[in-house]
Amino acid sequence: MNPPSRVNPPLQRLRPFERALRRSPLGDGLGVAEVAYRCQGWNGERADAAVDAEEALTELVAQVGPGTPIVLLGHSMGGRAALRIGGHASVAGVVALAPWCPPGEAVAQLADHRLLIVHSDHDRVTPAAESLDFAARARVAGAQVARCVIPRSDHAMVRRAVTWHRLTTLLTGALLGGWPFPDPVAKSLARSGAGIEGLDLRLPLWAD
Repeated sequence: MNPPSRVNPPLQRLRPFERALRRSPLGDGLGVAEVAYRCQGWNGERADAAVDAEEALTELVAQVGPGTPIVLLGHSMGGRAALRIGGHASVAGVVALAPWCPPGEAVAQLADHRLLIVHSDHDRVTPAAESLDFAARARVAGAQVARCVIPRSDHAMVRRAVTWHRLTTLLTGALLGGWPFPDPVAKSLARSGAGIEGLDLRLPLWAD
C-alpha cells in the first residue's frame, strides 16, 4: 500500500522506450502519457494498478478525444494493468512487456482487440510460460494476439536492451498505423481459435 519511491526504478526503466519511440518516424505525431500509481502493489482484488491505469485512460481520452488511437504499453505489473483495461473502445492495442499473467487472469475483456506480448525465455520473475498461457486463452476469447520471445534476456530488460527498445517501437508504431507489422506478427494476429501458432515468435528482425 506504500506509494512508489521518488526514484521509482520501474518508471525510469521505461524512459529509454519513450526515447526510442520519439526518435522513430512517428516523431512529433506521437504523444506519451504516464500513469502514476498511488500504491506499489497490485493488492489482491483491489487491483490498484489497474484502477489507476483505467482512471488515467479515461482522463486521457477526455483530453485527446475518443477518435484518437491509444496504445497501452506496460512492463511487469504495468503489463498486467494494461491487459486488464485493454478492452477500452479507444485502445488500438496493448504492448505488454514481460507481463505478470498469473494463472486464471481474465482475458474476456480483450475480445476484438489487438494484443502483443514481448517476453524473455529467461525471465525469472514473471514466467514466460504464464504469458504463453494467457496469450492462448486470449486468442480463444476473440483477441488478436502475437507473442514475441527475446532469448537470453531478463525481466528487467537490461540484457539485449536495444532489442527490447527496437521491437517495442516496431510493434507500437504498427498498432498506430505508422507502418505494417512484420509478416509473422501479422499472420499471428490473423489467427483465431485454439492453438499456440504465432505465440513463440523468434525472428531476426529483433536481433541486436
